[in-house]
Amino acid sequence: MIYWLLEALDGWRFPGHNLMGYITFRAGISFALSLVIALVFGHRVIARLQKMQIGEVVRNLGLEGQLAKKGTPTMGGIIIIMATLIPCLLMGNLSNIYMILMIVATLWMGSIGFLDDYRKLKYHNKDGLKGKYKVTGQVGLGLLVGITMWLSPQIVMSENFEREIVSQGTVVSADGTPGEAETVTEVVVSKDEIKSPQTTIPFVKNNNFNYQWLMSWVPDANAAQTLGWLVFVLVVVVAVTAVSNGANLTDGIDGLCAGTSAIIGVALLIMAYLGGNVIYSSYLNIMYIPGSEELVVFAGAFIGALVGFLWYNAFPAQVFMGDTGSLTIGGILAVFAILIRKELLIPLLCLIFFLEDLSVLIQVSYFKYTKKKYGEGRRVFKMTPLHHHFQKAADPTAAVKWNFPVNPMHENKIVTRFWIVGILLAALTFVTLKIR
Repeated sequence: MIYWLLEALDGWRFPGHNLMGYITFRAGISFALSLVIALVFGHRVIARLQKMQIGEVVRNLGLEGQLAKKGTPTMGGIIIIMATLIPCLLMGNLSNIYMILMIVATLWMGSIGFLDDYRKLKYHNKDGLKGKYKVTGQVGLGLLVGITMWLSPQIVMSENFEREIVSQGTVVSADGTPGEAETVTEVVVSKDEIKSPQTTIPFVKNNNFNYQWLMSWVPDANAAQTLGWLVFVLVVVVAVTAVSNGANLTDGIDGLCAGTSAIIGVALLIMAYLGGNVIYSSYLNIMYIPGSEELVVFAGAFIGALVGFLWYNAFPAQVFMGDTGSLTIGGILAVFAILIRKELLIPLLCLIFFLEDLSVLIQVSYFKYTKKKYGEGRRVFKMTPLHHHFQKAADPTAAVKWNFPVNPMHENKIVTRFWIVGILLAALTFVTLKIR
């Protein structure tokens, strides 16, 4: 809104007017504003939740300090949503398709999470919204984002390619005899903006992969491109569902999901800034996505909201984000990565989320298999999701494949170590783009 207001007052040329034209300035203001909103209004939201007796429902899983969390206000994800959206509405360009999609994704997943938390609190159990309804909502968001990227004329990209320049040769002797010509390779970003189902992949020279290439066996080029877009939409659906579920499972101990997500958010902000700048994208040999630089403003607000929420969510937590927060965070991270064409980097960047997902899948599958084979269910981990495995003490009598570590870790240590792993994964994600 402020962005539009200053655009309307463009003819007045008052001091500082041009600052709104700089993405870095608006992103910095969005970060600061969201952080202040989360800090200032966070305690008021918490007090309101306590007054409404919206407390966490806790089951006794035998974990140290677990029952002490009973009654802690939940639905704190409202703080994250509020602190993210208000700066975006004030500082963002609301006519930008990328900003619109991120706002829609935030509200969409926030609504699903809110309904889930509401049912848990209403019926005083941990079941909440049925899984099929949550998955339907996640798939719906994936379809909306994927199809919009396919059909919207505002979502385009410029390909990066290498070209060789032959120099004229340097003078190497006093009589002016030219030396041998040298060939120099430079990266050029095409001036043509195209609609193409392309994405970024690591370990290859130009880092570009076109989903249409999977349909090279189709003789008709238009049909092949359409099928390529359909594959892209399917990948979007899978990414949104997997990341949002992973974030939901990671939200199990104080500060874990918010801190890990903030690290991922910083990495995505950097990628969005580089990919939305024609100079940097050319220098780094990555695809240029016109208009995507507006996502940096959203990312600044999102990171500020997470850091502000951590003020209250760090151990011992004064509030839990609930599914209102975790599902929203997962949806935001997935959609953001998809919009900047980095969805195939998600498995590395969001590996913590996927390990949490995978640990549950392995545990359930192995338990069912062993129960059918031996008549008694056995486990791979002491407890899942994965972070609870490190919280639980080893039981020598239990049929558990991986009983290490023997002694339980304090949740503060688990959270800090997961954050460190998250930083390492973010660094490795950038490194993979340079290993070609």
